[in-house]
Amino acid sequence: MANKPSIPKGTRDFGPSEMAKRNYIFDTIKQVYQLYGFQQIETPAMETLQTLMGKYGEEGDKLLFKVLNSGDFLSKYSEEELSTLKAQNPNKVAAQLCEKGLRYDLTVPFARYVVMHREELQLPFKRYQMQPVWRADRPQKGRYREFWQFDGDIVGSDSLLNEVELMQIIDTVFTRFGVRVQIKINNRKILTGIAEVIGAADKIVDITVAIDKLDKIGLDNVNQELREDGLTEEQIEKLQPIISLEGTNDEKLDTIADVLKDSETGLKGVEELRYILDTLSGKNSPLSALHSQLEFDLTLARGLNYYTGAIFEVKALDVQIGSITGGGRYDNLTGIFGMPGISGVGISFGVDRIYDVLNALDCYPKDATNGTQLLFINFGEKETAYCLPIVAKARQAGIRTEIFPDSSKMKKQMSYANAKQIPFVALAGENEIAQGKLTLKNMETGEQSLVTPEELIDSVL
Repeated sequence: MANKPSIPKGTRDFGPSEMAKRNYIFDTIKQVYQLYGFQQIETPAMETLQTLMGKYGEEGDKLLFKVLNSGDFLSKYSEEELSTLKAQNPNKVAAQLCEKGLRYDLTVPFARYVVMHREELQLPFKRYQMQPVWRADRPQKGRYREFWQFDGDIVGSDSLLNEVELMQIIDTVFTRFGVRVQIKINNRKILTGIAEVIGAADKIVDITVAIDKLDKIGLDNVNQELREDGLTEEQIEKLQPIISLEGTNDEKLDTIADVLKDSETGLKGVEELRYILDTLSGKNSPLSALHSQLEFDLTLARGLNYYTGAIFEVKALDVQIGSITGGGRYDNLTGIFGMPGISGVGISFGVDRIYDVLNALDCYPKDATNGTQLLFINFGEKETAYCLPIVAKARQAGIRTEIFPDSSKMKKQMSYANAKQIPFVALAGENEIAQGKLTLKNMETGEQSLVTPEELIDSVL
């Protein structure tokens, strides 16, 4: 007996109902991006490892799915050579056996795209991109090995208005979804300033990676990780009141500005963050207030090494799940591909987690998940020939319409309509054909009426 088929852990199938919901998510985000002048691009599922490696930090590199060179590549190695390879550093082995990897995110491929197509682009360039990404992570609730991201980035501009617009995009998207969210915001320059004032400027990456885990592992474990990273007890002690900042956004900014008074970099971060928050709150301009909560969170660090300015993370308020959107400013990401000086800022919507949130809250509008609106019953060749022109007219009017392909028993055809939750069924037998009409049945109420083809279309619309 053949083994039952399965799919890899951390991946999922999506049937018609799920895809209707996912397309609602895609379409909503796409429409909002387009409102702000973003244009769509796509990049390959695979990138060269040279493009990917070293861009996500040591932890990120470990999560890259590496693709074995095609064909019988391993056949040219003897058993002795393979044993030697296995004993080497895994990254060195991967470099010899694999030249490509599945993309880890959409930002690094986008940076590569900008460098390769620079002469074709009008800066600032605003792009959106929705494609799957892959991470060799441990699957768990809300964390998948294959998942979709929906990114928006602006490159070629240093203006903080870009950060403001991205926050407005986030707010608009989740308002349209009907999901209450909290937007957490911080600035990597502030974190750099903190590292400077506690005398650990060379430990900025270790500090940010550790405090980024505060919500997940707690303060004691964060402190232990900092010790393991080489920070002294005195330095860790100086970090405690900073990590535990409380008060309004303005109060926290005032406090941290005083702490960072001797750090030019840190004060620059405070200035940038204050501008973004003040603009979004209406202090700098009469903007409409955001529906979302906006919080300055000093513990927000985001583990990726390439962020240099503002960083963002979005949490759903009514569902326990990880971050559903994140991003930030990266001042020189294209520099890793030989084109320094192009600044960028972007966000990434975690489509799979948003899907789980909308399912948990049942936030889908009814028409977003509806399929066929109208089914024509098949009584035979003569009746089908009568119905087909009317089917065509219904489709031309924008009605999602089917005609049952076989002249099966009425019970089977009506069961099909019920199973697909089709709201209207049209029937045309001898009597209807003789009058040039059809019987239209409302499947929700059970009401039936004799109508002309024009009346049928008006009734369904």
